[in-house]
Amino acid sequence: MERIEHTVNSLVTYGLFAAWAVHDAEEMAFGPRWVRENVPALRKRFPEAPEAVWRAMERVDEREFRAAVAAMAVIVGSAAVAGARSGGRSAFYQGALNGFGLHGLVHLAQAAAVRGYTPGSATSPFVVVPFTLWARGRLRRAGVLRPTRARDVATGLALAAGATVVSHAIARKLTGPRA
Repeated sequence: MERIEHTVNSLVTYGLFAAWAVHDAEEMAFGPRWVRENVPALRKRFPEAPEAVWRAMERVDEREFRAAVAAMAVIVGSAAVAGARSGGRSAFYQGALNGFGLHGLVHLAQAAAVRGYTPGSATSPFVVVPFTLWARGRLRRAGVLRPTRARDVATGLALAAGATVVSHAIARKLTGPRA
């Protein structure tokens, strides 16, 4: 069977940044306030969670959160550019796309665990997951989608988590110590 290779539209590559921006606008609008209002109840509801998790969540203020989002914008934007320049073939772009979609599923799991809204859970089923599936389908039809194995799923989740940690580390450096 002959494989026909199609070009990848820039909406597939730069769309990653656009979908991320919509999703992170929700997180910026609701994240820090939601954490302040909900961590005390979550601590009681999930006593098995390590204290370090709760302290880390409480430590993030609005300034740090905004700076972390800006740092993440550089990472996601770089991935989108790499995808556009490579016609969607970039491993960095495809890893970021997979990580983005998987992190949307994490948001949905968080919302299920707390049985309610969590920041990011509103846009995940309507923007994050559908965009990721659509973009992966376009990459597949163009013949450039890398095969996805179980280790790729783990790598995608690790990359998303790592990018979040790096973004917050940069943000802490930029925003300085808290009073």
